[in-house]
Amino acid sequence: MSQPKQVEPAVRLSRRGFLAATTAAGTALALPTLVPASALGAGGNTAPSERIGVAIIGLGRQCVARNLPVFMRSADCQVVAVCDVDRWRLDIEGNPAIKQSTKRDKWSVDQLKGCFRTTDFRAVLARDDVDAVMISTPDHWHVPIALAAIKAGKDVCCEKPLALSIADGRALADAAAKSKCVFRTDSEFRSIPHLFKAVSLVRTGKIGKLHTIRISVPIYWDSLPMQPAMPVPPDLDYDMWLGPAAQAAYTEKRVHPNRTYGRPYWYSNRDYCDGMICNWGYHPTDIAQWANNTEHTGPVEVEGHGEIPPADYLWNVMLGFQLRYRYANGVEMFFEGRKEYSDGQSYMRFEGSEGWICGWYGPDRLEAEPKSLLSAEVKPEDFPFPLKNEKRDFIDCVKSRGRTLQDAEVGHRTGTIGQLGWIACQLGRKLSWDPVQEQFVGDEEANRLVRGNPGRAPWSISD
Repeated sequence: MSQPKQVEPAVRLSRRGFLAATTAAGTALALPTLVPASALGAGGNTAPSERIGVAIIGLGRQCVARNLPVFMRSADCQVVAVCDVDRWRLDIEGNPAIKQSTKRDKWSVDQLKGCFRTTDFRAVLARDDVDAVMISTPDHWHVPIALAAIKAGKDVCCEKPLALSIADGRALADAAAKSKCVFRTDSEFRSIPHLFKAVSLVRTGKIGKLHTIRISVPIYWDSLPMQPAMPVPPDLDYDMWLGPAAQAAYTEKRVHPNRTYGRPYWYSNRDYCDGMICNWGYHPTDIAQWANNTEHTGPVEVEGHGEIPPADYLWNVMLGFQLRYRYANGVEMFFEGRKEYSDGQSYMRFEGSEGWICGWYGPDRLEAEPKSLLSAEVKPEDFPFPLKNEKRDFIDCVKSRGRTLQDAEVGHRTGTIGQLGWIACQLGRKLSWDPVQEQFVGDEEANRLVRGNPGRAPWSISD
């Protein structure tokens, strides 16, 4: 195969310099337009001129397993560009994970013939044939790329969690609302039938008055001291991978397994991810927020403790935690992270005055008491939300210009739950939270962490 088309290698930019560089492209573009038939070709049940031009930014493990296949099987959209800082991943025809996906998920690699390929997402955002982007990068890139995409007039589907601080999440949610773009926080739990059913039973009062929520998340990592520097793999644009993060010497266990699709190591470093409490933990906290009907607000109190490795370790995110939250409606939520849980195992249990219901992810099971809850029916008019794939929700809303099931505001509010717990564990004391002002009450030390951990300045749409 010939080398994928590349733009000039990107140099590392400061936050202000990065946004200044993206503004020119963004202001030159109007709102998304329909993709010309000449750019997309024929085929499918939808007229080519009516297909949505989608760009995939980040071709990592999550994208290839869950994100790319849905867009490839959707007749009303066309993937017109792909971007990744690992050049070997852009070899679509030779990428073993993509080959496996085509067989498992029933799509053809021929659909990506002629697709624009680059290591620089800015080249993607400058393209007129891109209407919408799917952001599947490491967490530290979510906010800057999403802000740049909004400025460029694109609709945005962005992996959870949206941000690495509460302030950054607020900046992104405000930018999305102001632009009136279609925005989808990408999390699949609302699309899982038995978890959807659990929420519908809670929201329609089938367990009586909700008073307690219990949720969990698995912990995959141990701590790891700093590792020796290694040569940067020739296929990796490491400066672009670091992007807005601090300069750091390359070592494989900082980034991801080289030329394979194993679980990435950046999950375990605070510069790129706040650990499972905020990353994987987004899933159960979102189901809790939805069931409690608090997806546009948050708790008023949080306390807890966690096992936190030294900050100068390479793998330094929390290794376990126990948290208690209290909401203004009186509901208490208990959130735990434990290594003992098997891969992917997580529960979401809702306790009410007339019974309880518990959904598991991993085992994919639903339990309840009384057991008659398991056969209870909920009328669509009583719980008027669609059960559909999260990417399909995004595509449908791009076409209708409607609001997605998890827009940027919902994504930000859910992401805040993990951030509040992380801050409480760092400070080791009970904290009072004002979900309207999004500030801790009378605690400036805690509020400094709202703006980001030391060394992280908040992003702003006006930077």
